[in-house]
Amino acid sequence: MKFHVFVFVGVVHFLPLNSGKAVYGNGISQRTFQEIKEEIARYGDVAKAIINLAVYGKARNRSYERLALLVDTVGPRLSGSKSLEKAIQIMHQNLQEDGLENVHLEPVKIPHWERGEESAVMLEPRIHKMAVLGLGSSIGTPPEGITAEVLVVTSFDELQRRAPEARGKIVVYNQPYTNYSRAVQYRVQGAVEAAKVGALASLIRSVASFSIYSPHTGIQEYQDGVPKIPTACITVEDAEMMSRMASRGSRIVIQLKMGAKNYPDADSFNTVAEIIGSKYPEQVVLVSGHLDSWDVGQGAMDDGGGAFISWEALSLIKDLGLRPKRTLRLVLWTAEEQGGIGALQYYQLHKANISNYSLVMESDLGTFLPSGLQFTGSDKARAIVEEVMCLLEPINVTQVFRAGEGTDINFWIQAGVPAQSIRTLIGLSVPASLDNEEPVYLMTCINISPSITPMETP
Repeated sequence: MKFHVFVFVGVVHFLPLNSGKAVYGNGISQRTFQEIKEEIARYGDVAKAIINLAVYGKARNRSYERLALLVDTVGPRLSGSKSLEKAIQIMHQNLQEDGLENVHLEPVKIPHWERGEESAVMLEPRIHKMAVLGLGSSIGTPPEGITAEVLVVTSFDELQRRAPEARGKIVVYNQPYTNYSRAVQYRVQGAVEAAKVGALASLIRSVASFSIYSPHTGIQEYQDGVPKIPTACITVEDAEMMSRMASRGSRIVIQLKMGAKNYPDADSFNTVAEIIGSKYPEQVVLVSGHLDSWDVGQGAMDDGGGAFISWEALSLIKDLGLRPKRTLRLVLWTAEEQGGIGALQYYQLHKANISNYSLVMESDLGTFLPSGLQFTGSDKARAIVEEVMCLLEPINVTQVFRAGEGTDINFWIQAGVPAQSIRTLIGLSVPASLDNEEPVYLMTCINISPSITPMETP
């Protein structure tokens, strides 16, 4: 992943050719594509140096070891928790000790929700203790819980057709998994839609393509004017079982207990560090990942890996004695899991300078085997990125896909700033280290603007 970041920095220099709403006025002459292509090709030796350092050299496994130390020391980093704030302070110190520039914290307000004790027990047609995880921002149940009959549906449409049956019941969604973007709507909106038809609570089949009897958590959203009801995720196996029971006409009764509580917003920070550009320091190439996580795991995959390869991108550039023409800015977001809260406040604070943002990047799709980059931007910019990715042929990661995205950078994308994210072969391979992804991320940073000069001495 380190390599992806470097490639981006270099190419950014050219993106203003046709990048959308972000308009640049620095007087850069528009060269022919052939001239740009030839300049990119001259970065072959730089690309090899990055690959060698990240994959084979002294930086090999460094990001993995850095990440392991944080997650082993701090553990889960839920929005509003003391653990998240401890992690932020540790990272602030780490970035300073790494010798990066302009290391600072930008204050934001974030949600504070705690899970509490929770349980779900099927009482009819048989006793069965179910694995359950409350969804972020859900309210709790009364201390005695909610005991009610279940209505199983497979879609919002079916819920509407059977609305009279839902009143006073617990709605169980057993939506089929076709893709994440479709299935996650039930997690986010399931409680609201169930409450509209008078349900007492909702249980959502975990948003997963496969399961080993492990429920998934995530954020859900309430809607003004609609009663708030408790909501949680159950396993794929239990959702399927109840669907089979219901199809046979069996009466299903569940007792749900949730001790979840919402507290006033807490103080937090986005963590920022830079390598200041040598020629256009006011122009920014942003690389990022989020530091927060959910509370039921260490957050190493979501999104510790993305945050640490973003940091490693700057470390590698510094170690190689390179300095981009544009400022390379690392942002470790807070409260992404609650809907990109930290990133939204960052955008609101910095959007007045949107014309200075050449490219925004986020790594939040897992630290699996990288297959290429996802890019959102003009056709001219895409052609440049494709040339840059040719420099990654030694590690066989050269493809450029559509739809660069990320919860934390979508605000900038919607405003017309070019964006990239790493595409991974999810589930096919989990590398022993993050090194193969780092070179892809890094080379993009460097060659987004064939703009690297030797590191200037202070």
